[in-house]
Amino acid sequence: MADERVRELARDRFGFSRLRPGQLRAAAAAAEGRDVLAVLPTGGGKSAIYELAGLLLPGPTIVVSPLIALQDDQLAHLQAAGLEAILLNSPTARRSTCSAAAGRGSSRSTRRT
Repeated sequence: MADERVRELARDRFGFSRLRPGQLRAAAAAAEGRDVLAVLPTGGGKSAIYELAGLLLPGPTIVVSPLIALQDDQLAHLQAAGLEAILLNSPTARRSTCSAAAGRGSSRSTRRT
């Protein structure tokens, strides 16, 4: 059941024609509330796993990423997909604004280092 919902969401919200190996299984498991550890190479789609699962779960989603350049790319991708997302990292000047927005649940995805 979760597999089909993940595929549909990937296609409709992110424009993915297919998921990479491991993404579907991991995203479906996370969407079902199971613990997931996804070990994939750089650029293998780890963030998409948690973003897809997060869209299927209630409340905001927090995705932790150690690379600020990657955070910027992911933020742009989420916003291009029509999703409300905020970025929180050390250079972010309005840290308290981002934290307040995340606490209100007004954003579906938050980036943090």
